[in-house]
Amino acid sequence: MNGASVTVGEAPLATAALALGDDALVLSHRLGEWAGHAPVLEEEVALANIALDLLGQARTLLSLAGDEDELAYLREERSFRNAQLVEQPNGDFARTIARQLFFSVHQHLLYGQLAAGDGPFAPLAGKAVKEVAYHRDHAEQWTLRLGDGTEESHARMQSALDGLWRYTGELFEPVEGLAVDRAALREGWLAAVTEVVERATLRMPDGPQTGAWTAGAGRQGIHTESFGRMLAEMQHLHRSHPGASW
Repeated sequence: MNGASVTVGEAPLATAALALGDDALVLSHRLGEWAGHAPVLEEEVALANIALDLLGQARTLLSLAGDEDELAYLREERSFRNAQLVEQPNGDFARTIARQLFFSVHQHLLYGQLAAGDGPFAPLAGKAVKEVAYHRDHAEQWTLRLGDGTEESHARMQSALDGLWRYTGELFEPVEGLAVDRAALREGWLAAVTEVVERATLRMPDGPQTGAWTAGAGRQGIHTESFGRMLAEMQHLHRSHPGASW
């Protein structure tokens, strides 16, 4: 892609806002891809609502780092700072739910910490934590239904957990400008995810949470192959009509 130059704030606040905003923006787009393809009508509404919540968060966060539209639509792939977990393709419904479980539990705990503090993200987190509580509950309930459902749903859910596990370690890497207790965040996340997984008659993945090429890579602008294709689709309209007003 041949994009225009995009101005991004360099202060620690902008760095943290970009990381959190990109997480929300990219996952919002991935969930939006389910429109017209969800397994039941109720999930069309649920996934769309979660996507809209995340898009609202993304707009607020990206505006702290620069122009929200430029940051969303004119940056190149290596300029995005989202964790690799959120960019993973939807796959089947179980894979989407596993991704939602891992991320929404993390985001809920993270925003809880931020809301309890007096930092610049406290107002956003105080509002968003209520939305994310629903995202988390939605993912947990579906994990239970799929894990403790049929033999097929159980197998698919276990495969999804195992396949995405390697991307979870990056969620706990330090982000400049984001003052949180990462040890407590990781401990709380692991306990919460383990409790849900075991209740769903599933097992926690055995492999490491990170690998030599995945640890912190998304935060450094290194992304997986599917992200480039997703970004091209997301940015196509804006780039096709630069400067257009609607």
